[in-house]
Amino acid sequence: MPEPFTLYKLIILYMLSKVNFTLSNSQITDFILEKEYTDYLTLQQALAELLDSKLIQVDASSTNTLYSITEEGIETLGFFENRISEQIKEDITSYITSHGYELYDERSVLADFERNSENEYEVRCRVMEKKSALIDLTITVPTLEDAETVCRNWQNGSQPVYAYIMSELLK
Repeated sequence: MPEPFTLYKLIILYMLSKVNFTLSNSQITDFILEKEYTDYLTLQQALAELLDSKLIQVDASSTNTLYSITEEGIETLGFFENRISEQIKEDITSYITSHGYELYDERSVLADFERNSENEYEVRCRVMEKKSALIDLTITVPTLEDAETVCRNWQNGSQPVYAYIMSELLK
């Protein structure tokens, strides 16, 4: 049995290897804390060490931190996967199976923003399928509050917007 901190890193690697999309910090944290494997601070330290050693990579935007496993991470996991108990593997598989669509859907609809040189905010709204953008829309809004509202509303409103745009463009 590996020492606990090593096990936490292996759990993260295993979890990321079982999905074909990125997972957010909150999704990984929700699973680890729900199962009471460790506490929040230890988990964040494990993520930081995995990043430092280039076993995972991060795509950080202003509203999300998304993780994926690297080739080095897959290789490392291959060497040490047998150190993860079958029960933990089953817990991960069960979690991904029961939350799979929800996990994927949350990752496939993305919105973030940044301030531009005119002191307005450019909001980038995307719907992703695997690593391809179905729609990638950038709009400029005047205030931070507007940018935050657009990001929040994009999560629930992207499907009808996408459908409308496609119907208009394919006439």
